[in-house]
Amino acid sequence: MTTLETEAFAAAKSLPLGYDKRMMVAAGRASEELGERIAQRLGVELTDAGLKTFSDGEVYCRYADSIRGADIFIVQSIAGCEREGMTANDALMELLVMIDAAVGASAHRVIAVTPWFGYSRQDKKSAPREPITARLVAKMLETAGVDRIVTMDLHAGQVQGFFSKPVDHMTAMAILTQYVQDRLVGSVEDLVIVAPDAGRVKLTRKFAQKIGGAPYALLEKERPAQSVAEIGYVIGDVQDKVAVVVDDIIDTGGTLAAAAQTLVDEGASAVHAVATHGLFSGSAFESLGGSPLSSIVVTDTVPLRAGAPDLVRQLTSADVLTDSVRQIFTDGSVSEIFSGENQLF
Repeated sequence: MTTLETEAFAAAKSLPLGYDKRMMVAAGRASEELGERIAQRLGVELTDAGLKTFSDGEVYCRYADSIRGADIFIVQSIAGCEREGMTANDALMELLVMIDAAVGASAHRVIAVTPWFGYSRQDKKSAPREPITARLVAKMLETAGVDRIVTMDLHAGQVQGFFSKPVDHMTAMAILTQYVQDRLVGSVEDLVIVAPDAGRVKLTRKFAQKIGGAPYALLEKERPAQSVAEIGYVIGDVQDKVAVVVDDIIDTGGTLAAAAQTLVDEGASAVHAVATHGLFSGSAFESLGGSPLSSIVVTDTVPLRAGAPDLVRQLTSADVLTDSVRQIFTDGSVSEIFSGENQLF
């Protein structure tokens, strides 16, 4: 082959092939409403995943449309959905089946959009003979064939280290700080941001800075057993202030109810709570409804159970997740959405 022919061959190999990237969005039954919101904002139709459960409890998936060569974003929190009769384990299995079906259908990339990463609280061994289940779930997703994971406000940031695939860690704190600024703040001097335990001090400090440098306080908490917490005392001044308890998860609500009572006993004029993930399991609504809390704000990373008391309000995380999906699809910078601060919370 002559030099001219070699150069021509190399140039031909570098020419674009006219390949148009294609985006598809599907949703599991635990996050169908959130998936719809994301698809609408992206201007695409939500892809029918053909999900159903057989009489013996096995889950089935068959995508209605061809997904060959597409980047498919599968929206599914690993959480129970009361309306669908699903547990967190059902949601996890359904997500795995959807990923495997997409891989088998020759999708170009399979991205799991899992705003609430179930089992994330089991991120370490707290006692002998315990599993590190967050790591197990990460291995299961990668074995199924996922190429990338999008999640939001992990209980512990180091869970990202359980993956060998890219993890995009989103945060809903901008949504929650904006809500506090718009709805709860009269004057920053009248406000105090409260960390429910020592592990959330960094989050609380950053939250306080975002709403104008409000003071912050800390609740001293002990956990004698799993899902059991005892509030000791308040470190900081809450007298005659509007207290806002900031956390990543509200589960059974017992700790939050006790925290609210402690803050009121210490002189707080009102107590509000904001969190990204509202699990509200067990008798959470009863515990929180009978507490001194004035309001509770969560996002829609987890479907809200029926029977929520009037003090519970749900904001959507769809805008943040849509921006993330768009940046991933176009190979843009996800961290630019948060000005690089999504790892600071």
